[in-house]
Amino acid sequence: MSEQAAPPTSNKGPRPQDLDPAALRHQARRLARAQQPPWLHVEVAARMAERLPLIKLKPARVLDVSPALGAGAAALRQAYPGAEMLWHEDDPVLAARVPPASWWRRLLGTGGGRLDALPARPEVDMLWSNMALHAVPDLPAVLQRWQASVAVGGFVMFSCLGPDSFVELRPLFARAGWGRPAPDWWDMHDIGDLVLKAGFADPVMDQERVRLTWGDADSLLADLRALGGNLAPMRFAGLRGRAWRRQLQAELEHLRDAQGRLALTLELVFGHAFKAAPRLTVAPETHVTVDALRANLRQHRGGS
Repeated sequence: MSEQAAPPTSNKGPRPQDLDPAALRHQARRLARAQQPPWLHVEVAARMAERLPLIKLKPARVLDVSPALGAGAAALRQAYPGAEMLWHEDDPVLAARVPPASWWRRLLGTGGGRLDALPARPEVDMLWSNMALHAVPDLPAVLQRWQASVAVGGFVMFSCLGPDSFVELRPLFARAGWGRPAPDWWDMHDIGDLVLKAGFADPVMDQERVRLTWGDADSLLADLRALGGNLAPMRFAGLRGRAWRRQLQAELEHLRDAQGRLALTLELVFGHAFKAAPRLTVAPETHVTVDALRANLRQHRGGS
């Protein structure tokens, strides 16, 4: 099926940010077997936690979305020791990684637990999601569920990869005919627009660029594999073998910087927004029939 003929809900539709659902499931199964969350997620969770003091609200109910790989539970408990802590994993494989008797139970203390589905009921005062949005197949739908989960006056805080992550790999892959090395992740400004469309108010978006370096190709590839995998629908569809890996290692040598190290760029996107009270819409004109006016007049006169 061509892209033009694909239905709007297809994960291989016209949006450049679309992900391959089969690759998503494979990545979730593989990452669920890891002993620890990805190394980058731990670092980004710490950077997100540094932003929490900017929010004066002290939430009574906190929801951590995608905690299995988010590495934010300890930071949330430290920031809000008296809050009820809840968590939700949309993927059942990753949800099994966070059993009630594990480290999460110790971090939760006496209150909190798992939410099987969103929206959260009753609503929460804060929703936190670290390094998850770039791996969801339908970002607008997820943001709408988040908005319905947050109480009026509450807020959401999140982080994800931006579209310039691993930008140095694009010409390398194009030159070798290997398709896309990664999806065209959502731009910071597009995410802000989607947050507004979902019903949040006053979104604040921010980005950081991180330059990572490695001494050799094997170390680089090991770290990238620990982050997940290529979710782009237009990635190379064939099986990879030892010959391809040797060719990839040779191509990666083009990434050497002036110090002789292999270098890649990461774009980290951060955002937060509040849920304001809904506004009542008033039509510019109101049409009322004469019969309705007469009935209303009789009602005010006591039915005479």
